[in-house]
Amino acid sequence: MEYIDGKSMASSNRSTKISKIHKVLKTAGYEPVAPDPRRTVLEQFLFAACLENAKYDDAEQAFAALGHNFFDWNEVRVTTVRELAEEMACLPLPMNAAERVKQILQSVFETRYAFDLEELRKENLGPATERLRKTRGSSPFTVSYVVQSALGGHSVPIDSAAMTVMEVLDLVKEKDVSEGTVPGLERAIPKNKGVEFGALLHQFAVDFAATPHKPELRKLLLDIDPEAGSRLPKRRSKQPKTVDVEEPAPKKKADTKPPVAKASVKEGAAAQPKKTAKPKQAASKATMGKKAASPKKPAKSKTAPKPSSPKRSTSQGLSKKKPR
Repeated sequence: MEYIDGKSMASSNRSTKISKIHKVLKTAGYEPVAPDPRRTVLEQFLFAACLENAKYDDAEQAFAALGHNFFDWNEVRVTTVRELAEEMACLPLPMNAAERVKQILQSVFETRYAFDLEELRKENLGPATERLRKTRGSSPFTVSYVVQSALGGHSVPIDSAAMTVMEVLDLVKEKDVSEGTVPGLERAIPKNKGVEFGALLHQFAVDFAATPHKPELRKLLLDIDPEAGSRLPKRRSKQPKTVDVEEPAPKKKADTKPPVAKASVKEGAAAQPKKTAKPKQAASKATMGKKAASPKKPAKSKTAPKPSSPKRSTSQGLSKKKPR
């Protein structure tokens, strides 16, 4: 019997686990979704930008909105990312998808002055794949989706949601996550099963990303790898405790305010007689000023003794009438 080294043993275990993913997800009720063969290469590229980390139905709705609500792809290219995101609001991350769509269209237009990538079908798979990777707005997921759906190559699309599942199943390392690749994936899954496997994995990964603590989804991962329990996302049960600990802090500040207020009240009470004394002194000074100024008014009345003159004239008139 030939000796099998550790590396080949690890690769065989990896292939077995990947094949088990396909088997478990297929029996879990997920249905494969085939790409639309009527779409052009560019349309498959843009649809992949909508499908990344999103459900198939939502991606179809967002892609249809781009085709129905805009005159052509050039109008989509010159539209702002925010406006595109509003048209693609059904996606979980519409701003990211809108940015990918806009950059892909801009890059294709700048390099070819047309919105056409059909020439990639005639090129060899290697150069065509490299041209897709150099397109701004592309990602490992969108490139693999175009290679699989439009160029006839064998490449399983892996987005960040699917990469999270691969991490839980211990099928990737940090370097693989940064590169967006899963070693040995295409070798473990034959080409005639690539579309089906990719669709099943994508649907499960999107569901797991949305509800990572759902018991049914966690059970599927444990069915694939019983040792994956320690790598499953943990619930954040300590958050309420931290909130309770932070609450007394403002109470202490509030407790320190009343003594300051009481002290200020006492000081204000002690200062009240002083404040009231000042108005009294000011009032007395004002009255003294008024008394000092009062003699000036009769002086003005002396200068005009008109009201007293009639009395004197009447008395003089009466005295003159008596002798008569």
